[in-house]
Amino acid sequence: MRIAGFTQVLASVFCAVTSLATAAKDITIALSSSITSMDPHYHNITTNNGMMRHVYDTLIRQDASQALVPGLARSWRTLDDTTWEFKLRRDVKFHDGSTFTAEDVVFTFKRAPNVPNSPASFATYLKGIKELIVKDAYTVVIKTSGPYPLLANDLATVPIVAKSVGDKVTTDDFNSGKAAIGTGPYRFAEYVPNQCIVLKVNYGYWAGEEPWSKVTFKILTSAPARVAALLSGDADFIEGVPTADLANLAKDKKITLFNRISNRVIYLHLDSGRKTGSPFVFDKAGKPMDKNPLADARVRQAMSKAIDRNAITTRIMESNAFPAAQFLPDGFFGVSKNLKSAKPDLASAKALLTEAGYPNGFNVTLHSPAGRYINDEKVAQAVAQMLTRIGIETKVETMPPSVFFTRGSKLEFSLLLAGWGAETGEASSPLRALVATFDKDKGMGVANRGRYSNAEVDQLLAAALATIDDTKRASLLAQATEVAMKDTAIVPLHYEISTWASKAGLRYTGRADQYTLAMDLRPAK
Repeated sequence: MRIAGFTQVLASVFCAVTSLATAAKDITIALSSSITSMDPHYHNITTNNGMMRHVYDTLIRQDASQALVPGLARSWRTLDDTTWEFKLRRDVKFHDGSTFTAEDVVFTFKRAPNVPNSPASFATYLKGIKELIVKDAYTVVIKTSGPYPLLANDLATVPIVAKSVGDKVTTDDFNSGKAAIGTGPYRFAEYVPNQCIVLKVNYGYWAGEEPWSKVTFKILTSAPARVAALLSGDADFIEGVPTADLANLAKDKKITLFNRISNRVIYLHLDSGRKTGSPFVFDKAGKPMDKNPLADARVRQAMSKAIDRNAITTRIMESNAFPAAQFLPDGFFGVSKNLKSAKPDLASAKALLTEAGYPNGFNVTLHSPAGRYINDEKVAQAVAQMLTRIGIETKVETMPPSVFFTRGSKLEFSLLLAGWGAETGEASSPLRALVATFDKDKGMGVANRGRYSNAEVDQLLAAALATIDDTKRASLLAQATEVAMKDTAIVPLHYEISTWASKAGLRYTGRADQYTLAMDLRPAK
């Protein structure tokens, strides 16, 4: 790991780096995951989305708790159940000096769902839009195909680009910087894939200029390498502080730690969609099973009962996580108050397996990314041991995140460990993505890698998405969650606590969405 980390540090010399030690207005931030593209609409993933917030604004913003606040839209309202009006700011310029208008909003919402070869599209947030109308230069009217109470939440996820980049602009044009024209607090300067991103301050930014003249993001996927960079002064601020280093860093007076419970649930996804022929399920003799046991809710429930969530959060996560019982922790919109994290019950788990016809269990492979989530490989190994205790002999196979998600999306796995952060800050996000019946045209089940399907969940979710009243919608989302959890649509494990660390003299506001934003980093004074 030290060699890999050292290699990453050497690779980052391609980017011009200046730390606080030599220039008070330059800052260096070490990230734990690569940015796959500087095209803001190419890959809808937390790491990319956070980076895009520096260069691009959204129509509506989310604060650190994901509450909606004005962005490029200074106000918005519903004219009727299917008509929304957005009033835009008049004092906004793009980085090329052109004026931001309603035409840019319409161009963006037409481009975002149609980027070629997108591995995770923004279409899910824009499917409900029926018509985009430019009422005047600073007013956009959006017609939806039906009641769409979450339109504002969804639009808060889509970065606005300039219409002037043109219809033929490509993802490569954004990566080179040619088309990277936003209205955000920082301007694109340099992008070296898997190594670094360099941004320069946008003087005259409409929301107030940032204190950092230049921000260099170094990609250091090795946790020890990030800590070493912080301690040596090669980085001023890092994300993804490894849990094993928290105690020592907390004692260092030259280091400041910041943390925040996130909206990300770490969970097991199970192949419940295939009734036969699940690829990594075998009998005790190692032979493929004609009948897929994961399609049986009793087996899935048994697997959930085998998990000791407290052991995972206290021992493996070193108390830097909370046991999970549903998609989101308490305090988020649409969570159920009736679902609580349960203690393991091995006797009940074994009884359920016997009832389902598998008294001796079976064999399965648990696939996991390596380095995408906090301690993901260690968590996968612990889960495998817990499942093996009830007769489900489990081996673990890990791989780089890019390989893992590509294969997972092709439904190549039977059991996988993954995570989901609710970009919209409420329960419809995981419900739509993870457990809604897969429907590409409707943007449903886009990350449903187990092809779980439950008509009751779909009906409750559809009703929630069409319910204007917030109280009623929250209740419907909670009901849908309860049905999904009772059926063990997924096996929730824990909610991550995000931890950042800086050199002394800085302060940071952690975010529930796990974004690492230079805009939230300030001199302590």
